[in-house]
Amino acid sequence: MATTTPAGVRGDTAKHGAPAGNAAPMSHRQIMEALSGLLLGMFVAILSSTIVSNALPQIISDLGGGQSAYTWVVTSSLLTMTATTPLWGKLADLTNKKVLIQASLIIFVLASAGAGLSQNPGTLITFRAIQGLGMGGMTALTQIVIAAMISPRERGRYSGYLGATFAVATVGGPLLGGVITDTSWLGWRWCFYVGVPFAVIALIVLQKTLKLPVLKREVKVDWAGAFFIAAAASLLLIWVTFAGDKYDWMSWQTYTMVGGALALALIFVLVESKASEPIIPLRLFRNRTITLTALASLFVGVAMFGATIFLSQYFQLARGQSPTMSGVMTIPMIAGLFLSSTGSGIIITRTGRWKGWLVAGATLLTAGLGLLGTMRHDTEYWHVGLFMGLVGLGVGMMMQNLVLATQNQVDPRDLGAASSVIAFFRSLGGAIGVSVLGAVLSHRITDYVRDGMSELGGGSAAGSGDGALPDLDKLPGPVRTVIESAYGHGIADIYLYAAPIALVALLLVLFVKEVPLKTTGGLQETADSEAAAANGGAGSAANTDGTTGTVSDGGTATDVGTATGSAGDNAGQPAAVGTRQPSWAVAAEADGVSGGRAERAPAGTGIAVTGAVRDADGTPVSRAAVTLISLSGRQLGRSVARADGTYTLDAPGSGSYVLIASAEGHQPQASTVVVGDQPLGYDLMLSGTSGLAGTVRSAADARPVPEAMVIVTDVRGDVLATGKTDTNGAFAFGDLVTGSFTVAVNAAGHRPLAMPVEVAGHGTTRIELELQSGAQVQGTVRAGAERGPLPDARVTLIDAAGNVVATSTTGSDGAYAFTDLDAGDYTVIASGYPPVANPLTVAGRGVDGYDIELAHPDE
Repeated sequence: MATTTPAGVRGDTAKHGAPAGNAAPMSHRQIMEALSGLLLGMFVAILSSTIVSNALPQIISDLGGGQSAYTWVVTSSLLTMTATTPLWGKLADLTNKKVLIQASLIIFVLASAGAGLSQNPGTLITFRAIQGLGMGGMTALTQIVIAAMISPRERGRYSGYLGATFAVATVGGPLLGGVITDTSWLGWRWCFYVGVPFAVIALIVLQKTLKLPVLKREVKVDWAGAFFIAAAASLLLIWVTFAGDKYDWMSWQTYTMVGGALALALIFVLVESKASEPIIPLRLFRNRTITLTALASLFVGVAMFGATIFLSQYFQLARGQSPTMSGVMTIPMIAGLFLSSTGSGIIITRTGRWKGWLVAGATLLTAGLGLLGTMRHDTEYWHVGLFMGLVGLGVGMMMQNLVLATQNQVDPRDLGAASSVIAFFRSLGGAIGVSVLGAVLSHRITDYVRDGMSELGGGSAAGSGDGALPDLDKLPGPVRTVIESAYGHGIADIYLYAAPIALVALLLVLFVKEVPLKTTGGLQETADSEAAAANGGAGSAANTDGTTGTVSDGGTATDVGTATGSAGDNAGQPAAVGTRQPSWAVAAEADGVSGGRAERAPAGTGIAVTGAVRDADGTPVSRAAVTLISLSGRQLGRSVARADGTYTLDAPGSGSYVLIASAEGHQPQASTVVVGDQPLGYDLMLSGTSGLAGTVRSAADARPVPEAMVIVTDVRGDVLATGKTDTNGAFAFGDLVTGSFTVAVNAAGHRPLAMPVEVAGHGTTRIELELQSGAQVQGTVRAGAERGPLPDARVTLIDAAGNVVATSTTGSDGAYAFTDLDAGDYTVIASGYPPVANPLTVAGRGVDGYDIELAHPDE
């Protein structure tokens, strides 16, 4: 597991103000402890957001609002979340992520409490907008912190926990909100108050469990960029909200607002191109994957937010259900989201493959939205539940994995900006979707009510034709049926608008190139790059097999070259660290290592560095060599881990050092450590190396195939190892990292073979390969009276079923050849002169010297 934590750092900053870049792998328990507060904070934010979804029809009705107010209550929070998400992301790259998360949570919960005091729709919309500020922080920062701690390859596993939290809060929120709304002695205002105690608990847990290093960088916030992107997004959303209602789509207001939004966007691009710390680095969009996933997130946001936000209206106003029951009825969608997000995360961690989930998710989302477009107010519920389940499955497969695909492509310093880009486009799409589809819904309902009332021979229904949300219990039976039918048909129509938008997202993800997931987290990548920079001029040649070599220079010091780089996923770690022992260390080494004790500095001058060396599953690694070197490349201490994996060595004094651990059968690990005035505890985790061995046999008679060429490639197609089988058909490769590989085999007289292989974390993975016989047919085409070789003759091979197997054109010597053939009956057709068709039976290794003669009838 290549996840990271700042082991040995107490609190959020290292001593002496040094960068806390000494990232070391975390155990699963450490990760879960760090995630507990984060997930609880995310739970509170989602719960506070979803708890009002089923209560909104009642809230808007009590406050005297209409369909426009209903839409704006949702849009206002999405608007501010969209506008501020990039700013949160950039701040996360520059300053303390933990403080930012706590601040965003406090803003969100205080605004929720203020919303509960609202006396009119305008006040509620204002507090919802403030809620969006905190929501943007929680949305962006949660993904950023997870990316910093956990590698992309392992992130799917923990994204499943995030998906589970999202699902539980999403399904629990509406249910709890419905119960509160239906309880007379509580009322809908408690939907906003109930999250406050949870938030206090979340803040306490975050303070105790979330410990992240703070990189001491000069903070330069691109306030101009933040202003212009917020202004452009806000103006665009205000336009799509009012267009078709306050003014026509084609009007001077539209031209002014759209033109203004475009002008602000162009100014934003200009500002970002000149900013030293741009809020959205434009260079990110040079990467095709980031561009495509950002656009896909935009369209997913339109479909996801724009379509699902109106489900509570459908169940309450089209089917006459209570707020509580409307929450219960959305469980199929939440269950689908829960299953797909957790399941896809676990499988992605095991396989490293993620694109298929994006494609499948977009397909299911498109299908689910299209099917929801067919529902009416009296559609059987199990049909609606099935359609919602498809939407939930699609959203769960796409939401986290679009972020994962983006984070896997960027440098650690851009994790915050890249993550916020995806969140920004998804939120922007959601805000546009809610605004546009809400406007469409308002007009469709008005038209359907008018048509229904005209059939009844009456005017408009009170509380519907004027834009206000109706109270179904106060309507006469026939009028209630008209209203329910209008809402059922109108809400179904917006799904028909959303389905083509989801289809666009499907087309975009089809063009995303799948890149293997990294196995190092953001903190570890940063630490490794810092260590490489610090030792850039001090390296010496390292052994290519990952071992540690020591050579004497005949003086009082010894050069040591320690390889820490490897093929595949460990690229990016410092390739080699060259060190020269000080004379006191060489003198101590003469005494040897007894009982695993380290060579120490002269008495009274050292500060103890202690810890344990373990592998990925927490098993102690005994006899591991642990070396401490200075940033200038001098060896300062060395120790050998005891049987329980513990080690002890001394640092000469306080400061920054590089700690290197290596052991047989494991990948070496280099980490930067910061030693203060007190002893430092620092645990090290080594990833195990594995072997791959097997036998190549003939499928026909199970005999070993000697001299077969075996090639091992990684998921990118890079060749990692090659070799030939021995006389027994056996082959073996060592020092392979855990992961997915492709093994290709080629041998004379056999057809080539390629197959995927999963190499386990420890030991040797054994496989058996069977090669099919590969017969060949070759000969010469002759023609003319002298029966000489015929160039440019066309030769076609057809099997017994009449299928063309292969074709060949003869060269100047009239020769042709077909290879990799199965045994059986064929027909050889040659043309150039009048064509000739000859039957041919292929067996064993095939036929050599099968000549074909062509001639004119008069020859």
